[in-house]
Amino acid sequence: MAICKVWISLLLALAVVLSAPAARAEEAAAAEEAAAAPEAVLTLHADNFDDAIAKHPFILVEFYAPWCGHCKSLAPEYEKAAQLLSKHDPAIVLAKVDANDEKNKPLAGKYEVQGFPTLKIFRNGGKNIQEYKGPREAEGIVEYLKKQVGPASKEIKAPEDATYLEDGKIHIVGVFTEFSGTEFTNFLEVAEKLRSDYDFGHTVHANHLPRGDAAVERPLVRLFKPFDELVVDSKDFDVSALEKFIEASSTPKVVTFDKNPDNHPYLLKFFQSNAPKAMLFLNFSTGPFESFKKAYYGAVEEFSGKDVKFLIGDIEASQGAFQYFGLKEDQAPLILIQDSDSKKFLKEQVEAGQIVAWLKDYFDGKLTPFRKSEPIPEANNEPVKVVVADNVHDVVFKSGKNVLIEFYAPWCGHCKKLAPILDEAAATLQSEEDVVIAKMDATANDVPSEFDVQGYPTLYFVTPSGKKVSYEGGRTADEIVDYIKKNKETAGQAATEKAAEPAATEPLKDEL
Repeated sequence: MAICKVWISLLLALAVVLSAPAARAEEAAAAEEAAAAPEAVLTLHADNFDDAIAKHPFILVEFYAPWCGHCKSLAPEYEKAAQLLSKHDPAIVLAKVDANDEKNKPLAGKYEVQGFPTLKIFRNGGKNIQEYKGPREAEGIVEYLKKQVGPASKEIKAPEDATYLEDGKIHIVGVFTEFSGTEFTNFLEVAEKLRSDYDFGHTVHANHLPRGDAAVERPLVRLFKPFDELVVDSKDFDVSALEKFIEASSTPKVVTFDKNPDNHPYLLKFFQSNAPKAMLFLNFSTGPFESFKKAYYGAVEEFSGKDVKFLIGDIEASQGAFQYFGLKEDQAPLILIQDSDSKKFLKEQVEAGQIVAWLKDYFDGKLTPFRKSEPIPEANNEPVKVVVADNVHDVVFKSGKNVLIEFYAPWCGHCKKLAPILDEAAATLQSEEDVVIAKMDATANDVPSEFDVQGYPTLYFVTPSGKKVSYEGGRTADEIVDYIKKNKETAGQAATEKAAEPAATEPLKDEL
């Protein structure tokens, strides 16, 4: 089922403020005219999509669903931005695709649309595709996209051209002896690929840069940042190595989870990373905070060679994270690790002096993971069955039934709207003994690794033979019922499919 995209910032209750520069006076006047002008956003579909991408060297495409509340909120801002950008030289084109339309679903699949709205920038006939990561209001969209057209890296010819490097943001500058050769070509390739995330510049005059040195050995890449060592250099111009250098250097050694909006971009990168994550949560306003901070930062230095990212979070600002991980305030101070396999390790009521030893036990493989689960319901008599982490495999994979399972969040408006519809569908199918409709609160239970839940609600359909598909059917009770009846397996079919599977073999024992 298509879902409204739940960004990590929303899951963790971040008050992300996407501040946009004030609109110029002429843009404000143009915005007033836009309200009465013809629609400027191009409507694309399966039949004209490729032609539009080929025709426009730069185009922003929104994949939306008509029922999505976030899409509805974006629509007038998106149109206003399209009107303003149509007057830009060269014109910047905005387009939209109804990804919920059956004929357009192959497009959504091709471009990995996981939720709505999804916005992607297509460059050079679709040869370069990037996620749009800018603001969602008209003026912010306009300013963001203006920066995305033209060269990916700007030349720094004089010291005054480099003053922007001290604006408290991350910037990457290549310093060269000349603007040619493999190093420069690779630098521009990375700049083009990552231009949606960072500002790039290049120069032959290192002394034009803040803290610059005319005698610096060139070529090199210098990354400016407002944290840790402020400036870091690399001389490896391999494209992959350069990307890894930028990614590793553009996040603080310890990300701070508080109410400061300047930290929010780093929080997003932290939670979007696939690396293991260590998180210390405590009250920033109480006395022990400084001793905990000192101990934690010391631990970060001690384990700096490990593949793990570190965060320190203020309880007051981390309520969404506590809900997401199933934590309670009375467990703090606590340290939590979520590894790359989504296993979690927890030490509650931790003391500052215990942090290093506990982390060492984790890296030595001595800790036992915990699983977040609500209690298995004693009575489960409602049409839609309640599933928790401790019984999900029994209900979904071992019951021998066709199971439609919903992963939801109690606070999700779309989930609340869907709840009575699922109840109606389940009541209709109560006489079908081989069918179960179930639901799991994904904020109170760990979601099994078999399911990819990126937003709420997410629905999967699992047959008795174990075939699992993401539910992409309609959202009415009748459509859900029809989908299940059409796609369910009978006991005979399931047995036949099971018998046709290759015989299971015992894994080879490790001789070492």
